Amino acid sequence: MDQWTPEEVSAHVQYMQDFATRLEGTGEFVDGQALSPEGTFVRYDGEGRPPVTDGPFAETKDLIAGWMVIDVDTYERALELAGELSAAPGAGGEPIHEWLEVRPFLAAPETVTE
Repeated sequence: MDQWTPEEVSAHVQYMQDFATRLEGTGEFVDGQALSPEGTFVRYDGEGRPPVTDGPFAETKDLIAGWMVIDVDTYERALELAGELSAAPGAGGEPIHEWLEVRPFLAAPETVTE
């Protein structure tokens, strides 16, 4: 995105907002946030030692531009929506073909009461 024109960024953001609004209408949108490009990976480095930031291979870290939580009835619907988001406009108005991760929430363990 840092290589896109302001108009291309605006078109992309508008697409994402329109997508969320449409999913609000179907009751599938839960939440979403865009993230700034700046970020720091942090790891525990042992008792009494300061945390390690960005590790030895910071240049290989993934860029997470944001996230969206959706509530859909089927895995197939989640894949359909992710595929659609992967076609969001980018440079020149062309689909970005971005890889998106689809991941369910973990279910809370059942509590057994006697």
